[in-house]
Amino acid sequence: MPRSFDTPLPIDAVLDDLARALTSHNVAVLVAPPGAGKTTRVPLALLDAPWTANKKIIVLEPRRIAARASAERMAHTLGEKVGQTVGYRVRFGSKVSRATRIEVVTEGIFSRQILDDPELNGVAAVLFDEFHERSLDADLGLALARDAQTGLREDLRILVMSATLDGARVATLLGEAPVVASEGRAFPVETRYLGRKADAPVERQMADAIAAALRADPGSVLAFLPGAAEIRRTQNFLGERVHDASIEIVPLFGALDASVQDRAIAPAPKGHRKVVLATSIAETSLTIEGVRIVVDSGLARVPRYEPDIALTRLETVRASRAAVDQRRGRAGRTEPGVCYRLWDEPQTAALAAYTQPEILSADLSSLVLDLAQWGVNDPSSLAFLDSPPAPALKEARELLRELGALDTDGRITEEGRSLRALALPPRLARMIVDSHRLGAGRAAADIAAVLTERGLGGDHVDLDVRLDGFRRDRSQRAEAARGQAQRWAAQVATSSPSPLVGSEASEARSRGRGGGSTTVISRVVTPTPSPQGGGELSNGVMLAFAFPDRVAKNRGNGSFVLANGRGAAIEPAAALARAPYIAVAELTGTAMQGRILLAAPITQAEIEARFADQIESADEVSFDHGAMALRARRRKSLHAITLSEAPLALEPSEATAQIFADGLIAAGLDQLPWSKPTKQWRDRVMFVRAAEGASPDNPWPDLSDDGLKAQRAAWLVPALLDKTSLKAFSAGDLSEALQTLLPWSLRARLEKEAPTHFEAPTGTQLAIDYEAEQGPTIAVRLQELFGLTSHPSIARGAIPLVLELLSPAHRPVQVTRDLPGFWRGSYAAVRSDLRGRYPRHPWPEDPASAMPTRRVKPKGT
Repeated sequence: MPRSFDTPLPIDAVLDDLARALTSHNVAVLVAPPGAGKTTRVPLALLDAPWTANKKIIVLEPRRIAARASAERMAHTLGEKVGQTVGYRVRFGSKVSRATRIEVVTEGIFSRQILDDPELNGVAAVLFDEFHERSLDADLGLALARDAQTGLREDLRILVMSATLDGARVATLLGEAPVVASEGRAFPVETRYLGRKADAPVERQMADAIAAALRADPGSVLAFLPGAAEIRRTQNFLGERVHDASIEIVPLFGALDASVQDRAIAPAPKGHRKVVLATSIAETSLTIEGVRIVVDSGLARVPRYEPDIALTRLETVRASRAAVDQRRGRAGRTEPGVCYRLWDEPQTAALAAYTQPEILSADLSSLVLDLAQWGVNDPSSLAFLDSPPAPALKEARELLRELGALDTDGRITEEGRSLRALALPPRLARMIVDSHRLGAGRAAADIAAVLTERGLGGDHVDLDVRLDGFRRDRSQRAEAARGQAQRWAAQVATSSPSPLVGSEASEARSRGRGGGSTTVISRVVTPTPSPQGGGELSNGVMLAFAFPDRVAKNRGNGSFVLANGRGAAIEPAAALARAPYIAVAELTGTAMQGRILLAAPITQAEIEARFADQIESADEVSFDHGAMALRARRRKSLHAITLSEAPLALEPSEATAQIFADGLIAAGLDQLPWSKPTKQWRDRVMFVRAAEGASPDNPWPDLSDDGLKAQRAAWLVPALLDKTSLKAFSAGDLSEALQTLLPWSLRARLEKEAPTHFEAPTGTQLAIDYEAEQGPTIAVRLQELFGLTSHPSIARGAIPLVLELLSPAHRPVQVTRDLPGFWRGSYAAVRSDLRGRYPRHPWPEDPASAMPTRRVKPKGT
């Protein structure tokens, strides 16, 4: 039987059922509403179970503040201090002793515990509290614990606890675990919908709502906002509206010092009220005494990872229905309450049912490295409630291979074990290791502390300024962070080789990352040699060790282009906006244009000295559309960033001819030096090709625009082998190039079937116009065709020429495709009309039997 307690809680009603479930099974699921008491009562109730056998119970909490608060409450229930029977372990601090039987730990701490000790020696049970929050560490911890249980420790108990969770789904994941449900006890909470104005700041509307609630209802207020910035602005607005000295306004978010957080959750003094402005940190686990009013903005800030650019950005979204229900429940923990919602009631139904699990939208590099340490390449072999997305897994594996943490088969390397041991994201661990090898491990560890603890050192965009603030900060939180940084640096110092300088350091980095090369026809890549020499590392260099893809070049007016090709900007008034180069640690916004939140300056000399293994020196050839010529330049680049470039003498080659041909084709065939004979030749070939029909056996080449473009490698590229400018490509060169497309066997046929001229009966050579819209055409004076009784034709008589008959003054008279018919028909009308105007020219009555002529009649005849 579980132990009894002086103060009854709703969860007490199911403690016996839970004890029986965990006696007969090694897994169970407990579903209990907020305020039931599961967090602080269940671990104590299980402490005397026979299967504990003097072993520890580990309780996982999603946040440090919840871990400390729940440990304090359990210790108070036992009449002890924290660190005796009940203790806690969190980042930057712990209170445990040899007597500790219940350890409350954050989820990340547990993941490291089980990876370092897969059998969990001395542990009787692992309790996953508030599992519905579905953090990445919680999912990983449950998967590893279940794997250890089934493979190493059948006696290990696993209990998953939550207030808003699909218990059946978790039970199935754990092999049909028994589900114990508590009805709980919730006091009634009245819900009032205030709506929200889209054109007004949410902070101002929250301040108005809180002030109105303080006037309308008794008790303290818990207000939910998406982030620290909104909390500070709301606090300022409230200061203008609330002047009662008995009302204390306090913030509550993760970046605050522990003492400040503790003050926020402590009960208000008698006769006083408290307004707690909190993020989602206060949704679960915490009970803030005296709160009976909740004001909910309905917003939450969640991380969203974008694998294609390797960036995690914070996104403000509508909270889920489960989350807003949790928030509402805070008002009814100890007495009836009221909840003000900053939206309209119908909008509640449109909210997502649950908050998206972090595993579906997070950077998975740490998870993949932890799984590799566990000996698992395929996450599907473990008990994950939601499978990690394939694109994020692929990107994580590629990053870890670049960092030298995984080998080509996905197994963890010795370098990977060193990185994982630092309890940091792999990029930051890589930064400390690389910096240590260059004698700056402690400085890099300070940077890692600032990057992983939001708010340390302030919120200035310049990392140099933020580090200075961090090192001068004497708060408990900053002191703890500096201690952790010292431990990271010491850990690397004892596990890594001695510091390196110059080319040795560059070689060490290249083993981890390696430089890429661009394989386009216009580029010949020449790796830049590694420089010699050490020198003090700047913050920008160390930051770039972690994020080489985020080294950025200034484009002016605060706009930068990153080495990964993306764009980002800094407020133009900031000093960093004038730096030629920076290394970016944090940014938000879209993939196309981000806003830089934290960066440090870095010089071109530092980039070239420290990242020689990733810098390319390339000779590039491009087509200049304005000059219709090739241009060459030598360019030195770090991925998408151009470090330097200079004009280069151009040597024609097959590769340059290909680029030249592509450029000319893109500019348009009409830009080529077409002569009239060349145009006619092309038209003649196309005429015969068309006359031959659409048969696949048609031997005549396709000289249409599309055909010539498709065949440019056969006729244009060879003609440009010694050319770099269109000015050097003559009409004769173009003619010769095109004629290579016509086989010798067809050239005689071309002259016969599509001649360039038609010889009139008078002997005049008349050019045939193959471009004419009506078909091959000749223009000829009517008198030169006298005596011709058959119509002229080409293509072995298959195609009649179009005759444009002219007057003696070369003006059009008639167009015909039937000369004999013209003689017999309309000629008489033409003769009648023209003989008076041109009396000196012959106009016989029978033109078919008359002599052709180019001359006029002699005078007097």
